[in-house]
Amino acid sequence: MALTIDDFKEKTVEETIRELKTDPHKGFSSEEVKKRLKEFGFNEIPEKEEPLWHRIFRRFWGPIPWMIEIAAVLSALVKKWEDFTIILILLFVNAFVDFWQEHKALSALKVLKEKLARKALVLRDGKWQEVDAREIVPGDIVKLKIGDIVPADMKLIGGGDYLLVDQSALTGESLPVTKKPGDVVYGNSIVKKGEMIGVVVATGLNTYFGRTVSLVAKAEREQRSHFQEMVIKVGNFLIIVAVIIVTILVIIELMRGTNKIELLRYALVLTVASIPVALPAVLTVTMAIGALDLARRQVIVSRLAAIEELAGVDVLCSDKTGTLTKNQMTVSTPYTVRDYKPEDLMFYAALASKEENRDPIEIPIFDWLKEKGIYEKVKECTQEKFIPFDPVRKRTEALVNCRGEKLYVTKGAPQVILSLSNPHEFDVKEAYKKVEEFAENGFRTLGVAVKKPDEKLFHFVGLIPLFDPPREDSKAAIEEAKKFGVEVKMVTGDNIAIAKYIARILGIGENIISARELREATNEEYAELAGIIAKAIMRVEGLSEEEAEKKAKEVVKLVEKELEHTKLKVGTVKRHESEIIKIIEEANGFAEVFPEDKYFIVDKLQKAGHIVGMTGDGVNDAPALRKADCGIAVSNATDAARAAADLVLLKPGLMVIIKAFEIARQIFGRMEAYTIYRIAETIRIIGFIALSIIFFHFYPITAIMIILLALLNDIPILAIAYDRVRISPKPVRWDMYEINVMATYLGLAGVVESFVAVFLLFKYFHLPIDLIQTVVFLKLAIKGHGTLYNTRIMDHLWKKPWPAPILWAATYWTRIIGTIIGVYGFGLMTPAGWGWALFMWGYAMVWLFINDSVKLWVWRMYKEKKFMFAPGHFKFLKKVFSA
Repeated sequence: MALTIDDFKEKTVEETIRELKTDPHKGFSSEEVKKRLKEFGFNEIPEKEEPLWHRIFRRFWGPIPWMIEIAAVLSALVKKWEDFTIILILLFVNAFVDFWQEHKALSALKVLKEKLARKALVLRDGKWQEVDAREIVPGDIVKLKIGDIVPADMKLIGGGDYLLVDQSALTGESLPVTKKPGDVVYGNSIVKKGEMIGVVVATGLNTYFGRTVSLVAKAEREQRSHFQEMVIKVGNFLIIVAVIIVTILVIIELMRGTNKIELLRYALVLTVASIPVALPAVLTVTMAIGALDLARRQVIVSRLAAIEELAGVDVLCSDKTGTLTKNQMTVSTPYTVRDYKPEDLMFYAALASKEENRDPIEIPIFDWLKEKGIYEKVKECTQEKFIPFDPVRKRTEALVNCRGEKLYVTKGAPQVILSLSNPHEFDVKEAYKKVEEFAENGFRTLGVAVKKPDEKLFHFVGLIPLFDPPREDSKAAIEEAKKFGVEVKMVTGDNIAIAKYIARILGIGENIISARELREATNEEYAELAGIIAKAIMRVEGLSEEEAEKKAKEVVKLVEKELEHTKLKVGTVKRHESEIIKIIEEANGFAEVFPEDKYFIVDKLQKAGHIVGMTGDGVNDAPALRKADCGIAVSNATDAARAAADLVLLKPGLMVIIKAFEIARQIFGRMEAYTIYRIAETIRIIGFIALSIIFFHFYPITAIMIILLALLNDIPILAIAYDRVRISPKPVRWDMYEINVMATYLGLAGVVESFVAVFLLFKYFHLPIDLIQTVVFLKLAIKGHGTLYNTRIMDHLWKKPWPAPILWAATYWTRIIGTIIGVYGFGLMTPAGWGWALFMWGYAMVWLFINDSVKLWVWRMYKEKKFMFAPGHFKFLKKVFSA
């Protein structure tokens, strides 16, 4: 039976101990520990790795690998060993690049596993022993003290008054939380203050932390990038084209009585011609070059496909604490009464603090004094007695001696401090109103009071509002994101009041909702009743918001029983998924979220068709970072968050992401241009070869020429990674229908230009077949990269941005090399001479501008939906083109 922390949250300490069958005074015996280890397993995160052989095998399974492998088999059958060797090299290079990228991305679960606490102090056989945390079992009695990492989910049972626990990396809360006997603590949170004994209730994957790991693993299994989908779609489209053309040719050639070996050779030529063997490699290199560019701007890319995903992000879910805010408590505008000044308020607050304790609540008080230049005044006083904060008193108190004058100073929960103060010295109603105002804005408020030793009541000095302030660049970054068409949604573990306050400052929006509303919505009566009760409890008993809310729920349960026989129905109602998605899309942010909620939000946005980016810094963000299309770990992120993320920021703030959007869209533009070019070239070559075989009964180019053209076209095209492109002001994503339409028309234009050339050479110039093949090779080598100039911008090819010098040089010199090969032959083909070479240069240039006109006409007609391939026309063709 799997035990989780949720099973014990509402149970008493006695019920918990009884259900776990443990002894809080002796602990378990060694024999009982062995039994429970067999039942519950070790307190660790099991690591299930995919076998190495399977990871390797996957690289050779799929549409594009199949096409390459078929081409290799056909090459072997007709004993074209040079073709066979080149094809295999391309196959293994693509497989290696893909395998290496995945290998680097498999570190998330390992890092999460290493985050578990190593040792723990456990009561075994009646005595305290230090044991490995992995050997802890449910029911173990564990002692927690300052500095400890909690080894598992536990219920606190006593041995101390309270614990101050930092669980920000797990829940996203910006401040340490106070835990007392009866409360639960999560594994991998950190004890900041206090000492207490707890009983283990959940271990391993059943812990809160373990469920976070499970979400990361789930996201890892489910995730497949849009880039991978696009490559598969391109492969599928070209397979359809190749199958149709090969089938037509086979039928025609069988009717002609062609030798089967020759027919096999036809299939080889067309198969090789139709395979985009370099497509994955070129796109990967393009993204790798982009990754280097991002690295220079302090953005490290751990998954290359994330660059393409970043270009399409239209919703950015941003963690609040440490991402939008500084994760550093700061004093807002203090409130004082009577003649007290803010300097007096902060001075007395410092006297009721211990600087050496480095308490997150007290640090900003000393920082404020140092900033104002009055810190030295505190040093003139000495603490003769100090009573630290505890959950019962809810305040600190000190007896201080300032230049011979003794004073009692206290600070803590405002309601408590106000109750100890003389109500006749200030406007009590105004003070309570101010407390509520600060609470509504999400401030953590401290009350401060002072008195002399002979006085009975304190003199109320004022209130210190504390909050985690936004980063200086957060608002500007959010505004820039909006300019790029990206909506920023804040996601935080803090309460709604804090979330709304920060969202208002940053201009994110006012529609901030609780994550609890996403899965289940309470009836209006229930929500209103619980809220009223919580506020009443806060006022009457002086409890914190969290404690009051907990008590309110208990009261509501009692009220529900009393209402069972009335018309007023109080309970929960499930919401339809479409309604939840609508709520998420319309919300500006979410508060009170847990790791599963962040994962849930990202998942629903993805189901609504959004490409989602997620920023975060803690373990609690890891599942959502992995699930998101583009997970971004910010500069102060934990190892677990960095391992789960696709991008890691080395520079603080969100502004660096805005630059990353720009670079990513630039890279996307390069990849899109190359993809259109690659598909068009494939159609150009196989369509031309098919027509030549059908009408002229001969190969227009030989198999070795096809291989040479592939090398000349694809190797230097890597320089496209440095090309200049127009940057889209809106998110971009792969539109395979649009890409295939553009590529098909450009490809067909290329078929026409090549077929016209062969027709002229064959019918009018009466050249021998071997010379025609060389001249056609010259034409294809010279004109090949011209198609790229047509596809790189959707405007006239002479318009800006002009090609990058490195791209121009690479494509120019490969044409020169192709020309020299065609002119002299080098034993690979019949020499054509410089006369035919110059003729083909002129012929190619004329068609370069003709194809440019075709491109602009198709683009205009497509956008205006005026011709047959526009969306909505010929649905069957649309399905084929979308592949």
